[in-house]
Amino acid sequence: MTATNQISSSQQLITNCLWYDSQAEQAARLYTSIFKDSSIGNIAYYGKEGKEIHGQDDGQVLTVQFFLGGQEFVALNAGPKFPFTEAISLMINVDTQEEVDY
Repeated sequence: MTATNQISSSQQLITNCLWYDSQAEQAARLYTSIFKDSSIGNIAYYGKEGKEIHGQDDGQVLTVQFFLGGQEFVALNAGPKFPFTEAISLMINVDTQEEVDY
């Protein structure tokens, strides 16, 4: 599932990240069905590693990259300790730690 007419992470410095309990994929699909020039990008899944910490099942959706009008967003399934709110997190897209620590 590759998005078209999108800004790549290397071009878009800051990405909005929306946190959900377990509804990230459903939310991304809803948003992309509403807005024109929108699409689903990469979907990442939880693995077996770290289950004792995050508590999520192997194969459950972790993040969904999606584009609304060419703007990149990420939806994150963070589990019941971090349910959806109106707040957002800002992700900085850089190649190295030095770019963050300027």
